[in-house]
Amino acid sequence: MSTHLEIVAILTSAVFIVWLFRKLHLPAILAYLVAGVLVGEHGFGFTQENVDYEHFAELGIVFLLFTLGLEFSLPKLMAMRHLVLSVGSLQVAISLLFFTLVAMLLGQSFSSALVIGGILALSSTAIVIRQLSESGAMKRKSGQISVAILLFQDVAVVPLLIIIPMLAPATEGSMASALLVALVKGVFVVGILMSVGKWILPRIFNLVAQVRTDELFVLTTLLVTLVASALTQWFGLSMALGAFLAGMMLGESQYKHQLEADIRPYRDILLGLFFITVGMKLDLNVVFSSPIVMFTLLAGFMLVKVLVIKMLAVKAGELAKDGWASGIMLAQMGEFGFVLIALATQLNVLPSDIASILLGAGILSMAITPYMVEHARDWGKWLSNEKQVDIQGLDELPTNVELNEHVIICGFGRIGQTVSRFLKQENIDFVAIDIDPLRTTKAREAGENVLFGSSRKTELLEAAKLHKAKLVVIAFGEDKQSIEVIQKVRSLSPNVPILVRTRNDDQLESLQNAGADQVVPESLEGSLMLVSQVLSLTGVPFSRIMRRVQKERKSHYSHLHGFFQGEHTDMSPEGIERIEFANAINLTDDSYAVGRSLRSLNLVARRVVIVALRRNGNESEEPDENTILQAQDTLVIRGKPRRVERVERYMHEGG
Repeated sequence: MSTHLEIVAILTSAVFIVWLFRKLHLPAILAYLVAGVLVGEHGFGFTQENVDYEHFAELGIVFLLFTLGLEFSLPKLMAMRHLVLSVGSLQVAISLLFFTLVAMLLGQSFSSALVIGGILALSSTAIVIRQLSESGAMKRKSGQISVAILLFQDVAVVPLLIIIPMLAPATEGSMASALLVALVKGVFVVGILMSVGKWILPRIFNLVAQVRTDELFVLTTLLVTLVASALTQWFGLSMALGAFLAGMMLGESQYKHQLEADIRPYRDILLGLFFITVGMKLDLNVVFSSPIVMFTLLAGFMLVKVLVIKMLAVKAGELAKDGWASGIMLAQMGEFGFVLIALATQLNVLPSDIASILLGAGILSMAITPYMVEHARDWGKWLSNEKQVDIQGLDELPTNVELNEHVIICGFGRIGQTVSRFLKQENIDFVAIDIDPLRTTKAREAGENVLFGSSRKTELLEAAKLHKAKLVVIAFGEDKQSIEVIQKVRSLSPNVPILVRTRNDDQLESLQNAGADQVVPESLEGSLMLVSQVLSLTGVPFSRIMRRVQKERKSHYSHLHGFFQGEHTDMSPEGIERIEFANAINLTDDSYAVGRSLRSLNLVARRVVIVALRRNGNESEEPDENTILQAQDTLVIRGKPRRVERVERYMHEGG
């Protein structure tokens, strides 16, 4: 098969399998590994000509370590130093030592045993962090312990990547002398790169940013990453180390988010190729011929990691349930484990049959990780013998409670309880629904009408007498869950008014489209309260202040969404997608828009909003559509960055 056909086969299988795995809510990493297995020489054999994909795939690791360096923050490390040092460092050290000794007892050489220990000691940052973020468990103590451990594991990857090449059979001299030489080289290279990062790179990126050309910014980012990687490789160290240091250099700069956004497409594609090449090396014959060995390995290393993390967390003063939960979350093998397997196999440090068994066990451990993370908290409570809250009867109201024209509060945290307190003062009945059993129990004991369970359940909403309610308040502030609750409420009661609390205006449109009548963004309401105080203290009459505030609320905070972009604006793809910017367009004598009316320009069709028109020192908000634009006018518009940029070009050049 020709090289071109091989590439087509790889891409076709990758696209289909990634789509299938995402439909099944499985990690994309697993999809790439499976795609590699299918197209590799041990699968359908589409890549039998031994084309060297590894050199391209290695760039994926380079860019992965670069983004890791961008995220690496010494202040964050210091803020979590108690957990990072007392739990994270010891977890890596104890796990690595234990797995290394066991591997040596089972007949492995010191070099391969050390690699196996490093591989099994690491967990999956990508999968665990994503699961924690999606479930909202990042704020829980078990989530914080997990993040601290992952933070140290990510740092520990770098020395492991340096050490493994020194374990290669062709390497001459003792390990100690090699490590000493590597340390001296490392200090020298780090000194050079950090000096360049402090004194030269900021000036380079400032010059590049002033040109305002996306392509040049991307090219500069790629150049910096590859030059740093080439420098460390030239000194006999890992390319990944150079990329990590390059990321660290730029991690504290104002361009951090832009850099990450630029490098992400290249990283994801090349990293996918890397995991495909790892999958190609998986010999299914070895896996199927040794299923007992693989499943014993899987159960063994996951059990050891759970016990080690639980023990260290408890010794650090954390609750047993949080220690168990964190251990369960981090029991799997990580994506960097596959990186180490590929590197060690390439250098003949790790036998191919052992690599295949490790790959098989790692793939299975990552496949069950989402399920384990989802149930880690419940399993942690069960393992710690924590007394379970009796939730019997908490999903029904007492029989003597009569409700009509009442308010349903979804979420009985601080905000929900504050709302209920004011309702009681006005003698307005309410029913709250909350997912925390302890909070629900305590509130019920205090005589409050609170139901335990998810607000998304039909049974709970019916138990709260939704058909008799005059208002539903969604108070928990999680937009994704709020949308699901709105849709459920609307399906049961199409006409009941729904008021939703949200933290900012990111999902304002989505919440309204889902069926919310009123959306109250905390950040914008905070701005309105601040403005009210400012105007009051500067002598503006209270009645005028209230009119302005009511006008903003009635227009759905239209003047509060857009703002002028600053140096520290979040320019990540997520940030760009959710933020609307305000931008001033200064018309010159040669501008296309001069002499034309706002109506004829039809800016609404270009999906931007006209905020104001400034002419001769005077400003008019929401100018009339028949206004004819003149030279030296300043038109202030609001919209997504790319739309604003296109409209500015249109106003000057037409077309």
